[in-house]
Amino acid sequence: MNAEQLQKTLVASQYAEQVLNLYQIQLEQDYCEDQFLQSLSTESIHEKVQQAVADVTDEHAWMKALRVLRAKLMFRWIWQDANQLTNVVTLTRELSDFADASICAAKAFALPPLLAKHGEPIGYSGHLQDLIVIGMGKLGAQELNLSSDIDLIFAFDEQGETNGRKSIDVQQFCILWGQKLIYLLDHITADGFVFRVDMRLRPWGDGSALAISHSGLEKYLSQHGREWERYAWIKARVITGEKAGAELMEMSRPFVFRRYVDYSAFAAMREMKAMIEREVMRRNIEDDIKLGAGGIREIEFIVQVFQLIYGGSKRELQDRQCLVSLHHLGNAELLDQQAVIDLEDAYLFLRRIEHAIQALNDQQTQSLPTEPELRQRMLDTLGFNDWSAFLAVLNQKRDKVKVQFKQLIQEKEFAEPVDDFVQLEQKLNTVLDDGAKNLIQNFWHGQALRKIPASALERLKKFWPHLIEAILQSDQPQVALLRLMPLVESVLRRTVYLVMLMESRGALQRLVKMATVSPWICEELAQYPVLLDEFLSMDFGLPQRKDLEDSLRQQLLRIEIDQVEDQMRVLRLFKKSNVLTVAASDVLAESPLMKVSDALTDIAEVSVQATLNLAYEAVAERHGYPLGNNGQRCSLDNKGFAVIGYGKLGGIELGYGSDLDLVFIHAFEEHGETDGRKGISGAEFAIRVAQKFMSLMTTQTLDGRVYEIDTRLRPSGEAGMLVTSLKAYEQYQQKSAWLWEHQALVRARSIAGDVNLCQLFEQIRCQILTQKRDENVVREEVLKMRQKMKDHLGSSSEQKKHGIFHLKQDAGGIVDIEFMAQYAVLAWGGTNPDLAHYSDNVRILEDAARAGCLSSEDATALIHAYLRERAESHRLALANQSMQVNAADWHDTREIVCKLWQRLIDPTAVALESE
Repeated sequence: MNAEQLQKTLVASQYAEQVLNLYQIQLEQDYCEDQFLQSLSTESIHEKVQQAVADVTDEHAWMKALRVLRAKLMFRWIWQDANQLTNVVTLTRELSDFADASICAAKAFALPPLLAKHGEPIGYSGHLQDLIVIGMGKLGAQELNLSSDIDLIFAFDEQGETNGRKSIDVQQFCILWGQKLIYLLDHITADGFVFRVDMRLRPWGDGSALAISHSGLEKYLSQHGREWERYAWIKARVITGEKAGAELMEMSRPFVFRRYVDYSAFAAMREMKAMIEREVMRRNIEDDIKLGAGGIREIEFIVQVFQLIYGGSKRELQDRQCLVSLHHLGNAELLDQQAVIDLEDAYLFLRRIEHAIQALNDQQTQSLPTEPELRQRMLDTLGFNDWSAFLAVLNQKRDKVKVQFKQLIQEKEFAEPVDDFVQLEQKLNTVLDDGAKNLIQNFWHGQALRKIPASALERLKKFWPHLIEAILQSDQPQVALLRLMPLVESVLRRTVYLVMLMESRGALQRLVKMATVSPWICEELAQYPVLLDEFLSMDFGLPQRKDLEDSLRQQLLRIEIDQVEDQMRVLRLFKKSNVLTVAASDVLAESPLMKVSDALTDIAEVSVQATLNLAYEAVAERHGYPLGNNGQRCSLDNKGFAVIGYGKLGGIELGYGSDLDLVFIHAFEEHGETDGRKGISGAEFAIRVAQKFMSLMTTQTLDGRVYEIDTRLRPSGEAGMLVTSLKAYEQYQQKSAWLWEHQALVRARSIAGDVNLCQLFEQIRCQILTQKRDENVVREEVLKMRQKMKDHLGSSSEQKKHGIFHLKQDAGGIVDIEFMAQYAVLAWGGTNPDLAHYSDNVRILEDAARAGCLSSEDATALIHAYLRERAESHRLALANQSMQVNAADWHDTREIVCKLWQRLIDPTAVALESE
């Protein structure tokens, strides 16, 4: 051995002296070669552990072998650290790799006796169950220090029983397995321990079961997970358990990284920081370089706060390692580069000090030593001449951390209201009527506030002045207050939302503005407060199709095929949250109408496609796949099943309250059997898929429905089969359909399912719509259908006398324009097949002008009228108002539409003034 390096090692560590005395011969053999100076790969560390315990069957011998290896590796790491032959990142990674390898070895050694006694743990699904070991804290982040304990959580995939003579349930088996693993690593023998094991981060902490199922953990995190646990789970990493563990981690990600910008992380950070500060004062450990001001924990807090706030939308911020995430924050410009440099420099320096402290006696401590001898040993290791020089550098670096931490806290401190509480109340009272004042009085003295925890009441009291101030700045303060009060009441037990609104003043102002414009939005938020998550993070851009698809796919991937309630919840909240995003963009960003309709249609199509996949997979799981009419077996990729959208969905013109007009078609061999154990005919398979689809979409749950669905446009209407074969659909359209059904087909479009089948449908649609028809017959049938609608759905004569105009159903309204577009396709499509290409009214009218069937002036006038009326219909839907408006405001627009209606459809139509 190098004598000078050995001397430095022994100066740095009294523990190293003890190891040398106990294992001197082995050390000389192991470390006389140059490899002692080199870093160890993950593979080589695992090999060393495996070699140390290979073929060892005696428990005592196994424990001794691993503890001796640990001592020798610790000597090596202290040697390298004391002689600056390694760096913090490499050292912490090697320590973490050794912990991983030790856990894997202990898990493997603990298993055979349990199998012999109880048999294999088999889940209810029939799958063999594994012990999932999750590393938390520094182990999870692969940042272990020289004398770290390891924070673990034990889990398993699903409940069940063992198959041995002494059968026990899977949870008890995993608890026994975990207990033995802990004993093998944590128990102190004459050779010490391998790692101290801490299990307190598991759900419910001490006193709870040592192992938890996937579903149990998911339920805990979703219903009981606390804010500080989100910080802890940032660093969570699966060490053993492979696929089941990976799925479990994927399940936990939404709990940690919410899809919105999450300002509630600041409140949690403040609470944890305050708790740590109280503990520092209680224990008088201001010199703790981890927990003290400007210490390691504050650097981690800075990084983790940004991770929790932005990690849901910026996936690169989800890295477990502090330094990696710190650089990502710089790249994302969430921290300036100088701050990144200062924090990284401080972090590496503090971690070096931490190792120097722990190397002294192999103790889990971060407090600076007080004994002169130990201080001198540490100074020699770190290369300082005296203690004051060391403290000067340490304090300089800690001060930079404190500056960054203080800025972070101050930037997001609750903004103080302009006036005090009493003045704000007085101002509010001047703009409220007695009913609104009574509402507030009843709220503050009602039963609801008596039942909430004191902490929640305190948060509400802090939030109230901010709400009043924002309301007073609005154009309609009383309207805003009355619409927001139900929302405030609905979140009394989840006051983190109030914190988030206080943290983000802009979000509160936007919420107030939304309230004045749309009671519908307020009602949605009050009924489903979880939608606030989305609202508070909005950038008010319209959601993009690919993002919608990716988001829903990722959410559904975490749910098993038989977890129908979870599937329903995801589908409902996906639809509601994204429609809310569109509404916010509509109101606050004044997004164009066509873009709004496109986005609402995209949400519906993505929902339909995902629901079809779930329904198809569920039926195929039970009955197998059907035979296609091409003689080949269908699959999830080639379903032989498609969903056709009619009406507003087909026309890419969905509004906020639109239901979905759907028709289902299939291409199965109807009499052929599926290939599952419980085989059914292809026709029955198709029906079950459609029924399952309808159930997933329309069942009323606590989260509402996804969409209302109308299937009456299918062949033969309500008397017809729910699903029709493509061949039967074509025959019906060719031979039996009424003209009004062809009129409906103008606004039909394939939206989900088998690509080839969708293409075949489009061909049939085109063939039907481009048939040559007698214009007079088309005109007569269209007029007849339009009159029926006016009679049943339009304004009454009395309403018209009082100046009421139904924006959709009355003469000159939306439906008149839609019927003219449909007339254009049916009457002129035989000689101008391009008219059947699109299903939306605007492009149909544009194509009619392009084909010379309409003048460009007429087409443009109709399009402008149509867009104006539809924009107003969107506004009315958001305001929860009916489509009946003041006729005088729409006279000019209606006159344009009515004149064109008279010219194209009904020359005998009564003039607008004569209504």
